[in-house]
Amino acid sequence: MALRKYHIPELIEVRNSRIQGRGVFAKRRIRKGQRIIEYVGERIDPEEVDRRYDDHSMDRHHTFLFEVDEYTTIDGAVGGNESRYINHSCDPNCEAVDDGGRIFIFALKNIQPGVELLYDYQYDLDEPLTQALRKRYPCRCGATSCRGTILVVPKQRNRRR
Repeated sequence: MALRKYHIPELIEVRNSRIQGRGVFAKRRIRKGQRIIEYVGERIDPEEVDRRYDDHSMDRHHTFLFEVDEYTTIDGAVGGNESRYINHSCDPNCEAVDDGGRIFIFALKNIQPGVELLYDYQYDLDEPLTQALRKRYPCRCGATSCRGTILVVPKQRNRRR
């Protein structure tokens, strides 16, 4: 059964971002707590993730993957929607919420028209955080609280993307 690609197109648009490539921007005011869009794409297992993407051969990590659980990852590059262009920020205005294996993006605060939608990727690796990893997974959000990486830092290990 195909999942419905939940989104409200009149709320958002994709355009160039100062943070990274393309981004998603509010077209009209979005209220705190409002569900904005579902993160969709092909659902694949860890073996398929490894087959498609070799993080260690990339100079800089770049995928449209969203891990749902240890068995399922959504690849937004295949059958995805605008949600795949939502960029990372260490000071986000949105959050990703798992609702029974479906991932929805919600507003953490009121978002005005023209403002870029951002959530904290909290990308988690099963290896110690090194300078080389920080370089491969950089953050360019520009927030005063920026940790310099999209990776989970050790004190945040219980949270994950």
